[in-house]
Amino acid sequence: MLPFARTSDAIAATNSKLAKTAMVAEYFRSLAPDQAAIAAIFLSGQPFPAYDEATLKIGGSLLWRVIADLSGKSESQLTDLYRRHGDAGAVAADALPQKPDAVLSLANVKRAFREIAAARGPAAKAHVLRQLLQRATPLEAKYIVKIIGGDLRIGLKESLVEEAIARAYGAPLEQVQRANMLLGDIGETLRLAAAGKLAEARLRLFHAIDFMLASRVASAEKALSEFANAAIEDKYDGVRAQAHISQGEVRLFSRTRDDITESFPELVPALAALPREAILDGEIVAWSRHVHVAAASPGRPERSFANEHESDAGDQAAAQYSANGRALPFSTLQQRLGRKKVSAKLMREVPIAYLVFDVLYADGERLLDRPLHERARILAELLALPRVPSVQPSSGQSSFVFEESDKQPHAPILRATVSAAHSAIDLEQLFAAARARGNEGLMIKDLDSLYTPGRRGKSWLKMKRELATLDVVVTAVEYGHGKRIGVLSDYTFAVWDGNRLVNIGKAFSGLTDAEIADMTQWLLAHKISEQGLRLEVEPKVVLEVAFNNMMRSARHQSGYALRFPRILRLRPDKLPQDADTIQTVQEIFERQHGN
Repeated sequence: MLPFARTSDAIAATNSKLAKTAMVAEYFRSLAPDQAAIAAIFLSGQPFPAYDEATLKIGGSLLWRVIADLSGKSESQLTDLYRRHGDAGAVAADALPQKPDAVLSLANVKRAFREIAAARGPAAKAHVLRQLLQRATPLEAKYIVKIIGGDLRIGLKESLVEEAIARAYGAPLEQVQRANMLLGDIGETLRLAAAGKLAEARLRLFHAIDFMLASRVASAEKALSEFANAAIEDKYDGVRAQAHISQGEVRLFSRTRDDITESFPELVPALAALPREAILDGEIVAWSRHVHVAAASPGRPERSFANEHESDAGDQAAAQYSANGRALPFSTLQQRLGRKKVSAKLMREVPIAYLVFDVLYADGERLLDRPLHERARILAELLALPRVPSVQPSSGQSSFVFEESDKQPHAPILRATVSAAHSAIDLEQLFAAARARGNEGLMIKDLDSLYTPGRRGKSWLKMKRELATLDVVVTAVEYGHGKRIGVLSDYTFAVWDGNRLVNIGKAFSGLTDAEIADMTQWLLAHKISEQGLRLEVEPKVVLEVAFNNMMRSARHQSGYALRFPRILRLRPDKLPQDADTIQTVQEIFERQHGN
């Protein structure tokens, strides 16, 4: 383990990506493939391969207690060290006592991580962790703690580990990247590369692969200039989900590769009824089967690629949504997020649907390298298969709708509506229709594009609503992490509710390093109180913040929370009393949610 830690320190000391890659490659070559495979996983900042469901479940407070016990440092001493380093691993290296000899191997650490994952309860996990750190030198402890935290912070992304594997074993980088994507195991990828068997890598069902991503486009003209043959879909405001289905088993994964199946149990019966193995890509949305507002019509014939017949795109979409319902705001769906157990009552109060727009695997065939128009045809055929409990097709939109039982409702699986646009005017009209249905905007996809996991290229484009903005007052700040050690970079902000400020959000991105440095000096001179790493400050700084959406939330005093807030700019031209009010917040909320 000590050579691993020394190599990691050396990698952290250089800013050159080429030098980092060369160091890792040389380190891999110095190890037997089995040991190098463990190192590859650890250098990716994780204790286990990506596909592996094992988790350490060691929170910051438990880790802090163990370090405090072993070091004999007080909480205030450890807090001072954290302010100096901004990293728990560096704190462990500074606080823990020296060891005369290094005795830990990579395999020892791997075994201890497995024991921690298997241990039940904080006390049992703390016991195993304490034993591991007692055997570690301070430098080894530094990287053990970093791996537990999920980030080595040495400027080494998994993509560079892939490059190092390719360099160490003379393998084509594209083969390494594809094998790792399919397997979800950088260690197994290294073993295959070392043995010259990367071509043997196969897609692993029930292991989430990266999602294909879209780039923002500013105008309809720009969108249509990128490619001539495009499929147009609504952009839904929900949770992107990858569904893996095989022999009645169903698993749902989020973009962060978390298993979210238990949060949406009513989707399982419909997906399990599919008679073929498949991996689907789509969006889980809050869903109402009762439509009160008709969709706008673009007013010209368009082609539906999913159904291969001519129809008016706007009228088609309106008819489909009238038959099957419409998406509800993300704030409605938020009530379902993060729940491991969902009651039938909550399922009825917040119904959902799965809008499917792509298929990555079907009947034993990996479809990533097939063009979108072929995947669309395969998806339409798959969803149209009759062996499901109930099939209710609607004006070209496949749907599986199940009757609700007294115990548990069932949710529809819908093929996302696909249209075409021949001009910028067509696209603008489709955009207006999507917005009228309560959706975020449009997705414009190249029908000849392959599915490229994890890449944000120009094959998929997104047209979204303009961001809302608020002028807010900073009320509290926190010290940053990593490169922002020692500076105040996390800002909590508020709006006016009468004569008092009520917090509505928190942001840490948008300002330059120079602005953050200047702000840190000012904020330290104007602090009101200090609680650990958090400072309450005089409410004098005004920021302009942008956000994607707004939802009701009990987390903040205002009763609202902003989705994806970011700082647009400092507003030194405004006084605190010029900031926005809760009335403005309510107006934005009602406008965004169609109230």
